[in-house]
Parts: sequence; structure tokens; C-alpha cells
Amino acid sequence: MQSKPEQSPQEEPSNIVALPNAAESTPAARFSAPENFINRELSWLEFNRRVLEEAQDPTQPLIERVKFLTIFSGNLDEFFEIRVAGIKQQIESETSDVGPDGLSPTEIFNAIQRTVNELVATEYALWKDDLSPLLAKNGIRVHDVAALNAKRTAWAQRYFREEVFPLLTPLAVDASHPFPQLLNKSHNLLVRARNERGGELLHAIVQVPRVLPRLILMPRGKGEDEPWDYIYLSSLIKHHIADLFPGLLLDGAHAFRVTRNSDLYIDEEEADNLLRSIEQELRRSSRGDAVRLEVEADCPKDFRELLLEFFDLGEMDLYKVDGPLSLTHLAPLVSNDAFAKLKDRVFQPARDPALPPHANIFEVMRKQDVLLHHPYESFDPIVELIEGAAQDPQVLALKITLYRTSGDSPIIEALIHAASAGKQVTALVELRARFDEAANIQWARQLEEAGAHVVYGVVGLKTHCKALLIVRRDADRLRQYVHLGTGNYHPRTARTYTDFSLLTTNPKITDEVAIVFNTLTGLASYPGLEKLLVAPFDLSKRVIAMIERERDLALAGKTGRIVVKLNSLVDQQIIEKLYEASCAGVKIDLIVRGICCLRPRLPNLSENIRVISIVGRFLEHSRIYYFENDAKPEVFLASADWMPRNFIRRVEIAFPIEDPVLRDEIINEVLPRFLNDRIKARELQPDGTYVRLKPEEGAPRLQAQLHFRERSRGQARKLAESQKAPSLKLTPVSIARKKESL
Repeated sequence: MQSKPEQSPQEEPSNIVALPNAAESTPAARFSAPENFINRELSWLEFNRRVLEEAQDPTQPLIERVKFLTIFSGNLDEFFEIRVAGIKQQIESETSDVGPDGLSPTEIFNAIQRTVNELVATEYALWKDDLSPLLAKNGIRVHDVAALNAKRTAWAQRYFREEVFPLLTPLAVDASHPFPQLLNKSHNLLVRARNERGGELLHAIVQVPRVLPRLILMPRGKGEDEPWDYIYLSSLIKHHIADLFPGLLLDGAHAFRVTRNSDLYIDEEEADNLLRSIEQELRRSSRGDAVRLEVEADCPKDFRELLLEFFDLGEMDLYKVDGPLSLTHLAPLVSNDAFAKLKDRVFQPARDPALPPHANIFEVMRKQDVLLHHPYESFDPIVELIEGAAQDPQVLALKITLYRTSGDSPIIEALIHAASAGKQVTALVELRARFDEAANIQWARQLEEAGAHVVYGVVGLKTHCKALLIVRRDADRLRQYVHLGTGNYHPRTARTYTDFSLLTTNPKITDEVAIVFNTLTGLASYPGLEKLLVAPFDLSKRVIAMIERERDLALAGKTGRIVVKLNSLVDQQIIEKLYEASCAGVKIDLIVRGICCLRPRLPNLSENIRVISIVGRFLEHSRIYYFENDAKPEVFLASADWMPRNFIRRVEIAFPIEDPVLRDEIINEVLPRFLNDRIKARELQPDGTYVRLKPEEGAPRLQAQLHFRERSRGQARKLAESQKAPSLKLTPVSIARKKESL
């Protein structure tokens, strides 16, 4: 990275000429104009559109397409539960605050409604006209209960009587029976009937039981070629709904689904017991205000109007779907191992060469820093490190931040074992990790019962950083061992999320990690650190300083270069600083998976900024900050995206990669693979849309995630061969890899 990088043939040459004081000559108001910003909610919907495009891609294995359809549907649920709920509250409270894009809450809501209706129509057309017929051709059939043959009908009727009927409880709705408080995302049927002797219409609600599978597998023959036949539980109940209302004449039964506000509202200053307050709020949130109503496409107008009145919703909150009310219920098809031929090739993470099985991880860390790239390199060494520390008599203390972890977490078990063994265990458990609150409360209580010191974060902040500190009495001295990561201590998601883990005993970094823990658990103020960038204290300020440094280098006629990989880019001040740097001649590449509020390639503003998004088999979760710094490059890995919440309302850590071997690996191997992806990458256009990149004719089909998978498989083969040898010698991470310029 000592010389100026060559320009990619796919990129347009910059027309900006860096002149002295160019940044100063540009009015600051020009950078903050509303037309320079993309609305964050609409940008998120464009991200989910990219997820849907993966389901539409005919080159994908069939079940992988179904998987992306379920992800799209689940994403949309969460979007309504949190983001749309918040916007509706702003509208109801007549809040006039507008974001950098200048749109009012009402304008945003209207734009969301238009876009979501379009996306939902595409989603269900894809399922009905494309994926469902393709599944049927491959022997996987989802049937309409009314269209079953006689044998299947008899089985379905028997299943209903024996397994479903006993769980159903019709709930009358009349003057003496108010409309029931239905749970968030629950499936229900609104039934209308009248007495056989006539009289007024009667209404009732039948809830679809959550304890039963929503997609029911019907009996199969023993042959391998026998089809897999499924029916929907809600469809089965609807078909037999008359059995619940003997003596009445049914006038209609229609399925519906309500989505509620699921955000938690905790006033920490007023909460005497944060854990108890969150438990109470969790119970309330499942019955929060309704924000969306989904009904079957053939649901009559009078039924729709009745439901909207029940939930105090308007016509714009209604979504008619031509198919099952939620395609997340196709998940059993995705998890069925019998459909392996219709899925991606199975991938097993490799071990890093520095950490072969049964390696003494403490010994390895004393010799060198180790950088793991998950899921291509196994997360097992992190689990083994914590388990080993729990059992090692020389380990005196463990400190860890826990934002999310798995339901059967071996990490929690190891921490409990360590505390029970008398080691000093401190766990900062974030109780407000969205949708993981209940699980984290459970782990916190188990850890406390085992004798661990559990800290529920800092008032007003979410502890989102990923840090582990182990204090061990080695033969020569007391030493600190540190793990810092971009992802969670979650062994399961570490197989599907791309993240980095740094293992180090570098005294400067380990001492600073210890200071961060002391700041979070004690009363000490933040002293300022040299190596680590920590939010909410100085992360934003130091990132801005590095952007300004690249700007000033470009103005001085030197090379300015920034490459950043994030999940989201929202912060207005950061975006304006990037615009400044672009105008000064800094070449900027942004790899932003999700929300991006910056508009690239605008004349005289962001001509030097390119934004791509990669949506593929694995969820891109790692954060990388690269600043060229006049041929003295700085690389940081981080837990933080560039959003106001990460800079102001969360505890985050960005940590430097200073080992030359590891730093070169990121600069010359990792980042170029993303930047040159022409299969899974889409490029953001100035109008906020994305265009899928394609390889030029005759050019190689470059795909970052595929490259890393294949490299991992090669690494696993080499490790297996080395284990067959008479002796095994630890080797450092190889640096003999082809160099590619950023």
C-alpha cells in the first residue's frame, strides 16, 4: 500500500481537482442540504429489497431462495414492530422533528406504505408463481386443505380432531365480551355467524395455537422418491371452523395477523430495579399498540373495516396478501436436511493455522496476535479459550461483555463453572439487546446464582462492544489475555455472520481494555486512551479527525484514501465530513450492507465516493475502518456502525490491527475481495436505488464470500494433511498471498 492505487476500470474517473483550501471554500450549508441525504427508513427498505432479490435469483439453489424469502418476511416484521411503530408515534404526537433528509414523519410513513405494498406484492407473486411450483416439481408440495384427495382429507380431519381441536378456544365478541387482546404477530380467524333461527350477526375470534407447527408435514411413504406434503395449520383450522360453532350458520371466516409496537420503554433513572422493569415491559410489549394489520386478499371489505376499527388502525395500515399471512413459516423447509440437494454446499469453518486442535491458546497468544475471520475460520477457539480459562487454576479473573449469546451457550456454562470454582467473574450483560431481553435476563440470573458479578451496563447506554479479558498468573508474571471482536459471543450466529476476532496479549491494548471495564463497572471517569476508540466518549471525534486528516493530505497534494465496511451509515456529521473529503479529492469506498443515508456520485459533492452493498449466503456483519494516512495505513476493526446510536447511546470499541502481517491481510486480501465483487455486490445510485454489478465480458466472476469459503476449505485440507505428519509445529498466519491494491 505504499504507492497510489490504480483506478478500477469499472469506476468513473474523478473530475475533482484538489485545490488548496478547497474544503474551506465550500459553504458548510452545501453539505447539509436535505437533498444530499437518503431517508434511513427508505434506505432500509432498499436493503430488504436486496434480500428479496436473492430469493428471486434463479441461479441460487431452490431452498436457499426460500430461505431468503423467510428472511425478507422476518425483516419486514421487525421493521414494523420498531421503526414504523416509532414513526406512527411521532405522527400521533404531532412531532415536527425532521431528519437530515427533510422528510416529515407523515411523508416518511406514506413513502413506506407505497414501497411496502410494492414489495409485498412482489414477495407473494414470487412464492405463488415461481417458488411454490418449483418446489412441487422437486417433490415438496404445500397444499390447499380444500384440494386434498380423499385419503389426505381423512388424515387432515383426524389430525384436526385429535391434535388441534382440543387447543382451540373461540372467543365471542359482543357487548359483554370485548375484543380480546391478541398477541403480537399472532394468527387469528375472525368468524361471523348467525343463529339458525335468524337474528343479529355474531362475531368471534379463533386464535391459531402457537404451540403447534404452522406448517404441518403430512405422512410420507417409505420410498426416497415419496413427495413431502405440507398443509398450513391456519388453513386446516379455517377448513374445519364450523366444528367450533355447532348450531350456528357461518357467514364467513377470514384469517388475519396483527403486528404490534415491540420497542421497550425503560426510564432507567426512575427504574429502581432494571431487571424487574425490563421483565414487566417485555410482558407489556407483546400487547403494544397495533401498527399493521395483514389479511387474506379475499377478505371482504366489511370484515376489513371491522378489524381496522378493533385495532384502531387506518386503511393505510392494512396489507392484503395473496397467500399465507407470514412466509416466515416456511422455515421448516429451510431446516430440513432431506433437502440438501436443493441447498448450498455444506460449509465447515476451518481452524486458523495458528490454532490447530488441542493447541495451548494461552501459549499461542503469548507468541503472536491471532486474527480470525468468521465464519470462514472457526469460532471454536474463542469458546475453547473461555472454557480453558474456566478450568485453568492459573486463571484468576474473567471479564466479559454479553450482548447476545445462544440459548445453549457453552460460554455461559464456562463462566458459571469459573465463578463456581472461585474465580473472579464479571459479566456486563446488556438486558436491552432487542428481542434477546428475556434470554439475557435468564443468563444474568444464572450467573449471579453461581457467584459472578453481573453488571447491567451503564445508565442511558447499551453495552454493545465485544470484549473479553482474562487475567492469568503465568510463570514469569501476571498477564492479561484479551479477545476483541466485531460480533457477539454467539457460537451459532458465528457460523452465519461474517465477523473478526482479535486475540492478543499486547500490553498497551490489554491495559486499555482493563481500563474500559473499570470505567463501565466502577465510578471512574473515562481517562482517554491511545489505542482504543471508545463510544460514547471519543469514537466519533477520532473517526472525524481521521477523515479530516485524509482530506488535508489530499489538499496538500498527497494521496487521500478511505475504505470503510459497515452495516449502516446514518450519522449526519460523518456523512458531511465524507462529502468534504470527497470534494478535496479523497477516494472513498464504502461497503455498507444495510442502511446508507449518503448519496454517492453527486457532482461537486460525492464524485469520489462509491458505495456498494453485499448480500450473500452469510450476513455481512464485520466493521472495518481503513485510512491510508500518507502510506502509513491505519486499520481498525469495530463493534460500531456509523450511526448516532453507536456514537452517543452505546458503549462501542474500535481496536487497531497493528501487527504488520495481520494488517496487510486486511488491506491487501480482505478489503479488495469485497471491493471487486461482481456477483453479490450492488452499487448505490444517487437516487437511492441499487444496481447489481456484473463481471465484464471475459472477466473472472469475482465473489468475495465464495473466495473466502474456498480458501477456508483449502486451509482445512492443509491442516488435515499436517496432522497426519509425525509432528505438528505451530506456524504463523501465512502472508504469502497474492497482493491486491485497494
